Amino acid sequence: MSGNLLSENATITCVHGGQVTFSPSQSRVQVRGRPVATLADSFRVTGCPFTTGSNPHPCTSVNWQSPATRVRVLGSPALLQSSIGLSLAVDQAPQGTVQVSVVQQEVVGR
Repeated sequence: MSGNLLSENATITCVHGGQVTFSPSQSRVQVRGRPVATLADSFRVTGCPFTTGSNPHPCTSVNWQSPATRVRVLGSPALLQSSIGLSLAVDQAPQGTVQVSVVQQEVVGR
């Protein structure tokens, strides 16, 4: 699988429209001045409106299933536009696959 590297400027949303942001675990490897995302980073979802019945059950985090196989950043697999991430609720219930809609266009990995 190949795709553009995810960096801090990527636009990622949960299936319900919540905004995904990440806390970079490193700042040495960057694209256009923004840290590259890796499997070691912490991804948080905010603003997810999902409810079950009358109970809020929003997405709160992302668990990445398929990082890059050949690109590592300081020992951790890089994340690509084609990587699959599952959004999770606070009870770790899978909520759906995140959508990556905007990424940098300069660096491609596998």
